[in-house]
Amino acid sequence: MGIALFASCSDDDNNSDNSAEGTSRMSVKLVDAPGDYDAVNIDVQDVVIKYEGDEAEYSVGEVDAGIYDLLELTGGQSADLAINEEIPAGEVSQIRLILGTENTVVVDGETIDLQTPSAQQSGLKINLNETLEDGILYEYVLDFDVEESIVEQGNGGYLLKPVIRASKLAVTGIITGSVAPITMQTLVTATSADGNVVVSAYTDANGNYTLYGLPEGSYTLTFTPEIGLDLDIQILENIEVDVEQTTTVEVVTFQ
Repeated sequence: MGIALFASCSDDDNNSDNSAEGTSRMSVKLVDAPGDYDAVNIDVQDVVIKYEGDEAEYSVGEVDAGIYDLLELTGGQSADLAINEEIPAGEVSQIRLILGTENTVVVDGETIDLQTPSAQQSGLKINLNETLEDGILYEYVLDFDVEESIVEQGNGGYLLKPVIRASKLAVTGIITGSVAPITMQTLVTATSADGNVVVSAYTDANGNYTLYGLPEGSYTLTFTPEIGLDLDIQILENIEVDVEQTTTVEVVTFQ
Protein backbone atom coordinates (compact mmCIF):
# COMPACT_ATOMS: atom_id res chain seq x y z
CA MET A 1 0.00 0.00 0.00
CA GLY A 2 1.24 3.48 -0.70
CA ILE A 3 0.11 6.88 0.44
CA ALA A 4 1.14 9.68 -1.86
CA LEU A 5 1.50 13.07 -0.21
CA PHE A 6 1.93 16.23 -2.25
CA ALA A 7 3.24 19.44 -0.75
CA SER A 8 3.72 22.80 -2.42
CA CYS A 9 4.82 26.00 -0.75
CA SER A 10 3.79 29.64 -0.63
CA ASP A 11 5.18 32.59 1.30
CA ASP A 12 2.48 32.93 3.95
CA ASP A 13 3.54 33.13 7.61
CA ASN A 14 3.92 29.75 9.28
CA ASN A 15 2.84 28.57 12.71
CA SER A 16 5.85 26.51 13.81
CA ASP A 17 9.06 27.81 15.36
CA ASN A 18 10.85 24.84 13.78
CA SER A 19 9.55 25.26 10.24
CA ALA A 20 11.24 27.16 7.43
CA GLU A 21 9.82 30.46 6.23
CA GLY A 22 6.70 29.85 4.17
CA THR A 23 3.96 27.25 4.07
CA SER A 24 3.48 24.00 2.19
CA ARG A 25 0.45 22.32 0.67
CA MET A 26 -0.09 18.61 1.02
CA SER A 27 -2.30 16.01 -0.63
CA VAL A 28 -2.63 12.44 0.61
CA LYS A 29 -3.53 9.53 -1.66
CA LEU A 30 -4.13 5.99 -0.37
CA VAL A 31 -3.33 2.91 -2.51
CA ASP A 32 -2.57 -0.75 -1.82
CA ALA A 33 -1.33 -4.08 -3.15
CA PRO A 34 -3.39 -7.31 -2.84
CA GLY A 35 -3.23 -9.19 0.45
CA ASP A 36 -4.31 -12.62 1.66
CA TYR A 37 -7.64 -11.41 3.08
CA ASP A 38 -11.15 -10.76 1.80
CA ALA A 39 -10.93 -7.16 2.98
CA VAL A 40 -8.82 -4.93 5.22
CA ASN A 41 -10.87 -1.95 6.40
CA ILE A 42 -8.99 1.00 7.89
CA ASP A 43 -10.92 3.83 9.57
CA VAL A 44 -8.87 6.95 8.73
CA GLN A 45 -9.92 10.03 10.70
CA ASP A 46 -7.01 12.44 10.27
CA VAL A 47 -3.51 12.87 8.89
CA VAL A 48 -1.12 14.84 11.09
CA ILE A 49 2.53 15.80 10.84
CA LYS A 50 5.20 16.51 13.44
CA TYR A 51 8.15 18.86 13.05
CA GLU A 52 11.69 18.35 14.30
CA GLY A 53 12.06 19.69 17.84
CA ASP A 54 8.35 20.53 18.13
CA GLU A 55 6.02 18.54 20.40
CA ALA A 56 2.92 19.90 18.67
CA GLU A 57 1.08 18.07 15.89
CA TYR A 58 -0.44 19.71 12.82
CA SER A 59 -3.38 18.31 10.90
CA VAL A 60 -2.97 18.51 7.14
CA GLY A 61 -6.42 20.13 6.99
CA GLU A 62 -9.60 18.86 5.35
CA VAL A 63 -9.14 15.09 5.43
CA ASP A 64 -11.66 12.86 3.64
CA ALA A 65 -12.22 10.74 6.73
CA GLY A 66 -13.83 7.35 6.32
CA ILE A 67 -13.39 3.60 6.15
CA TYR A 68 -11.17 2.40 3.31
CA ASP A 69 -10.79 -1.21 2.16
CA LEU A 70 -7.10 -1.31 1.33
CA LEU A 71 -7.58 -4.32 -0.94
CA GLU A 72 -9.83 -2.29 -3.25
CA LEU A 73 -7.07 0.24 -3.82
CA THR A 74 -5.15 -1.77 -6.40
CA GLY A 75 -4.56 -1.63 -10.15
CA GLY A 76 -4.14 2.13 -10.17
CA GLN A 77 -7.12 2.80 -7.90
CA SER A 78 -6.58 5.22 -5.04
CA ALA A 79 -8.38 7.18 -2.34
CA ASP A 80 -7.64 10.88 -1.89
CA LEU A 81 -7.49 11.50 1.84
CA ALA A 82 -6.52 15.17 1.50
CA ILE A 83 -6.02 17.45 -1.48
CA ASN A 84 -3.81 20.52 -1.66
CA GLU A 85 -3.98 21.32 2.06
CA GLU A 86 -1.76 24.04 3.54
CA ILE A 87 0.83 23.13 6.18
CA PRO A 88 3.95 24.89 7.49
CA ALA A 89 7.14 24.26 5.53
CA GLY A 90 10.16 22.99 7.43
CA GLU A 91 11.79 19.90 8.96
CA VAL A 92 9.11 17.20 9.09
CA SER A 93 10.00 14.33 11.42
CA GLN A 94 6.84 12.20 11.16
CA ILE A 95 3.54 11.72 9.40
CA ARG A 96 0.83 10.03 11.46
CA LEU A 97 -2.43 8.45 10.37
CA ILE A 98 -5.04 8.88 13.12
CA LEU A 99 -7.50 6.00 13.05
CA GLY A 100 -11.04 5.65 14.32
CA THR A 101 -12.52 2.56 15.96
CA GLU A 102 -14.07 0.85 12.91
CA ASN A 103 -11.03 -1.14 11.79
CA THR A 104 -11.75 -4.69 10.62
CA VAL A 105 -10.32 -7.56 8.63
CA VAL A 106 -12.51 -10.01 6.69
CA VAL A 107 -11.26 -13.61 6.60
CA ASP A 108 -13.25 -16.38 4.86
CA GLY A 109 -16.30 -14.14 4.90
CA GLU A 110 -16.08 -13.39 8.62
CA THR A 111 -15.59 -9.79 9.77
CA ILE A 112 -13.17 -9.56 12.70
CA ASP A 113 -12.17 -6.47 14.66
CA LEU A 114 -8.64 -5.34 13.84
CA GLN A 115 -6.89 -4.26 17.01
CA THR A 116 -4.97 -0.99 16.60
CA PRO A 117 -3.13 -0.18 19.85
CA SER A 118 -2.72 3.61 20.34
CA ALA A 119 -3.66 4.35 16.70
CA GLN A 120 -6.71 6.36 17.82
CA GLN A 121 -4.56 8.61 20.03
CA SER A 122 -1.02 8.90 18.67
CA GLY A 123 -1.70 7.42 15.23
CA LEU A 124 0.21 5.13 12.89
CA LYS A 125 3.67 6.67 12.85
CA ILE A 126 5.81 6.99 9.70
CA ASN A 127 9.25 8.52 10.20
CA LEU A 128 10.27 11.01 7.49
CA ASN A 129 13.06 13.31 8.72
CA GLU A 130 12.75 15.37 5.54
CA THR A 131 12.70 19.08 4.73
CA LEU A 132 9.80 20.69 2.87
CA GLU A 133 11.34 23.66 1.08
CA ASP A 134 9.34 26.80 0.44
CA GLY A 135 7.82 26.82 -3.04
CA ILE A 136 8.32 23.14 -3.96
CA LEU A 137 5.59 20.55 -4.53
CA TYR A 138 6.51 17.14 -3.13
CA GLU A 139 4.96 13.71 -3.42
CA TYR A 140 5.45 11.41 -0.46
CA VAL A 141 4.77 7.73 -1.08
CA LEU A 142 4.20 5.60 2.01
CA ASP A 143 4.48 1.90 1.17
CA PHE A 144 2.23 -0.07 3.56
CA ASP A 145 3.01 -3.81 3.59
CA VAL A 146 -0.38 -5.35 4.42
CA GLU A 147 0.88 -8.92 4.77
CA GLU A 148 3.58 -7.86 7.24
CA SER A 149 1.36 -5.36 9.04
CA ILE A 150 -1.48 -7.67 10.11
CA VAL A 151 -0.62 -10.22 12.79
CA GLU A 152 -2.91 -13.15 13.65
CA GLN A 153 -3.10 -13.70 17.39
CA GLY A 154 -3.49 -16.98 19.26
CA ASN A 155 -7.06 -16.15 20.31
CA GLY A 156 -8.19 -15.79 16.72
CA GLY A 157 -7.97 -12.01 16.75
CA TYR A 158 -5.92 -9.77 14.47
CA LEU A 159 -3.51 -7.00 15.42
CA LEU A 160 -2.35 -4.10 13.23
CA LYS A 161 1.42 -3.56 13.57
CA PRO A 162 2.07 -1.32 10.57
CA VAL A 163 5.15 -1.81 8.42
CA ILE A 164 5.35 1.37 6.33
CA ARG A 165 8.22 2.68 4.20
CA ALA A 166 8.33 6.35 3.15
CA SER A 167 10.01 7.92 0.11
CA LYS A 168 9.98 11.50 -1.19
CA LEU A 169 9.67 12.83 -4.72
CA ALA A 170 9.76 16.52 -5.61
CA VAL A 171 7.44 17.20 -8.53
CA THR A 172 7.53 20.98 -9.16
CA GLY A 173 9.89 23.92 -9.50
CA ILE A 174 9.84 27.71 -9.23
CA ILE A 175 10.16 30.70 -11.57
CA THR A 176 11.50 33.96 -10.16
CA GLY A 177 12.54 37.31 -11.61
CA SER A 178 11.90 41.04 -11.59
CA VAL A 179 10.50 43.89 -13.66
CA ALA A 180 11.51 47.51 -14.16
CA PRO A 181 10.61 50.14 -13.26
CA ILE A 182 9.88 48.74 -9.80
CA THR A 183 7.40 51.50 -8.93
CA MET A 184 4.52 49.87 -10.83
CA GLN A 185 2.71 46.69 -9.94
CA THR A 186 2.79 44.03 -12.64
CA LEU A 187 0.77 40.83 -12.95
CA VAL A 188 3.02 37.94 -13.99
CA THR A 189 1.32 34.81 -15.37
CA ALA A 190 2.99 31.51 -16.25
CA THR A 191 1.11 29.27 -18.69
CA SER A 192 2.29 25.76 -19.50
CA ALA A 193 2.76 24.66 -23.10
CA ASP A 194 -0.41 22.55 -22.98
CA GLY A 195 -2.38 25.30 -21.26
CA ASN A 196 -3.33 23.09 -18.31
CA VAL A 197 -1.25 24.98 -15.73
CA VAL A 198 -1.76 28.71 -15.13
CA VAL A 199 -0.05 30.36 -12.14
CA SER A 200 -0.04 34.11 -11.43
CA ALA A 201 1.55 36.50 -8.96
CA TYR A 202 1.98 40.26 -8.59
CA THR A 203 5.36 41.93 -8.27
CA ASP A 204 6.29 43.26 -4.84
CA ALA A 205 7.48 46.75 -3.86
CA ASN A 206 10.94 45.94 -5.26
CA GLY A 207 9.64 44.68 -8.60
CA ASN A 208 10.31 41.03 -7.74
CA TYR A 209 7.99 38.08 -8.33
CA THR A 210 8.00 34.35 -7.60
CA LEU A 211 5.76 31.70 -9.14
CA TYR A 212 5.50 28.54 -7.02
CA GLY A 213 4.33 24.97 -7.62
CA LEU A 214 5.06 24.68 -11.34
CA PRO A 215 5.27 21.16 -12.80
CA GLU A 216 8.32 20.46 -14.93
CA GLY A 217 8.05 21.75 -18.49
CA SER A 218 8.06 24.81 -20.74
CA TYR A 219 6.13 27.98 -19.88
CA THR A 220 5.12 31.28 -21.44
CA LEU A 221 5.33 34.27 -19.10
CA THR A 222 2.92 37.16 -19.62
CA PHE A 223 3.67 40.49 -17.92
CA THR A 224 0.61 42.72 -17.63
CA PRO A 225 1.44 46.26 -16.41
CA GLU A 226 -0.71 48.32 -14.11
CA ILE A 227 -3.86 49.61 -15.79
CA GLY A 228 -3.74 53.22 -16.95
CA LEU A 229 -0.01 53.39 -17.71
CA ASP A 230 -0.48 52.87 -21.47
CA LEU A 231 2.23 50.21 -21.60
CA ASP A 232 2.24 47.10 -23.77
CA ILE A 233 2.03 43.60 -22.34
CA GLN A 234 5.40 41.81 -22.41
CA ILE A 235 5.74 38.09 -23.22
CA LEU A 236 8.62 35.67 -22.65
CA GLU A 237 8.39 32.23 -24.23
CA ASN A 238 10.09 28.87 -23.67
CA ILE A 239 10.91 29.37 -20.00
CA GLU A 240 11.96 25.94 -18.74
CA VAL A 241 11.14 24.64 -15.26
CA ASP A 242 12.95 21.68 -13.69
CA VAL A 243 11.88 19.69 -10.66
CA GLU A 244 13.06 21.12 -7.32
CA GLN A 245 14.93 23.93 -9.10
CA THR A 246 14.45 27.69 -9.31
CA THR A 247 14.54 29.23 -12.79
CA THR A 248 15.68 32.87 -12.68
CA VAL A 249 14.34 34.93 -15.57
CA GLU A 250 15.95 38.03 -17.10
CA VAL A 251 14.68 41.43 -16.00
CA VAL A 252 11.65 42.57 -17.99
CA THR A 253 11.74 46.32 -18.66
CA PHE A 254 8.69 48.41 -19.57
CA GLN A 255 9.40 51.54 -21.61
